[in-house]
Amino acid sequence: MDVFELLRVAWNSIRVNAMRSFLTILGIMIGVASVITMMTVTAGAQHDIDEQMREMGSNLMSVYAGSWRRGGVSSAAGSTARITEKDAKAIKEALPEVTAVAPVLRGYAQIVFGNQNWNSSIYGIDDDFLVARNWGVSDGRLFDPGEQSRGTRVALIGTTTATELFGESQVLGQTVRVQNIPFTIVGLLTSKGMAPGSSSFDLDSVLLIPLKAARSRVLGRKGSGGDAVDTMYLTVEREEDMEFVETEIKSLLNTRHRVDPERDMFSVSNMSEWIEARLEQQNTFNSLLSVIAAVSLIVGGIGIMNIMLVSVTERTREIGLRMAVGARNSDIMQQFLVEAIALCIAGGILGILGAVAASMVTAYTAGWPIYFQWWVLLLAVAFSGIIGIFFGFYPARSAANKDPIEALRTE
Repeated sequence: MDVFELLRVAWNSIRVNAMRSFLTILGIMIGVASVITMMTVTAGAQHDIDEQMREMGSNLMSVYAGSWRRGGVSSAAGSTARITEKDAKAIKEALPEVTAVAPVLRGYAQIVFGNQNWNSSIYGIDDDFLVARNWGVSDGRLFDPGEQSRGTRVALIGTTTATELFGESQVLGQTVRVQNIPFTIVGLLTSKGMAPGSSSFDLDSVLLIPLKAARSRVLGRKGSGGDAVDTMYLTVEREEDMEFVETEIKSLLNTRHRVDPERDMFSVSNMSEWIEARLEQQNTFNSLLSVIAAVSLIVGGIGIMNIMLVSVTERTREIGLRMAVGARNSDIMQQFLVEAIALCIAGGILGILGAVAASMVTAYTAGWPIYFQWWVLLLAVAFSGIIGIFFGFYPARSAANKDPIEALRTE
């Protein structure tokens, strides 16, 4: 029998029992759909993480005064130590692995323009902040050194804040008021979107002003030497140095502030920790889908084997007639094996269509990104064929080993 004849016979057998064939391949279809959905969502999540890392800044770290616990008593964050601008300078001088250190004052305030107002995050920054956060302006300019040193009342505005205050109007050159202090907009920041791992914190709802202006005019934070800050953002040149840099920063700050290291007064976080948590959540979801896929494929394969055995029994006389007119055992085996493979590949194709639909629904309802890869679809079809060979081999061999005389006697 040639290939086309085998396919024709297989198609006729599937078409005659269309409903039974569909129910037979349902397990394969669900299993393939689960596998593709899992890989699509995983690839999308990884792609999304890579994009967010690029947006946040490569090898980004943040340092802040953390809480400590002793004897069941916990102190408030920053209650006995504050990080300062001098700490930032010392870190940059002591650690050549660090490429940028940005001390930051943070707060929230109503920003007012005419009869419009918007509650926004206020950041007091220096020149290294935009470098560390991999941020720039889409229109206008950055602060110049003189404006930083004098604490000039100028500002860079995020896209969300700009839209809420100005709508479609011109942003540059406009004057907004923050706690009754006027600031002139000199630059519109590029859009960052939502913070990684959050669906509610908008990074573009922000107003950046010079650190000196924030301290003396808006946020009014004073600390040791009058230069305390809320946090520091750092970038490390090489990712493999991040763990070393984290240890060195804690040691340096403990020494500068004469703090017992056991009290853990300073915290250092980095993007890798967030990525690890994100991937852990994703892996949990993937494990669940993997179990569903494996069970579905096994059940589907057993279903294929069962139906093919039933088909062999139903068509015993047909097998005898084929053998009587010259069909070899290998021809009979190929016939039933091709039918099993055709059923599984049909299940794989329907599974691909189901996976596309499931991925779209998942992306829409759960907000998870999806990323289709063509090789995954080809692999799914190939894997379906392998299942057909594995689970169809025994029924095909049973058909090929039937005695022609006994087969012809079967009613």
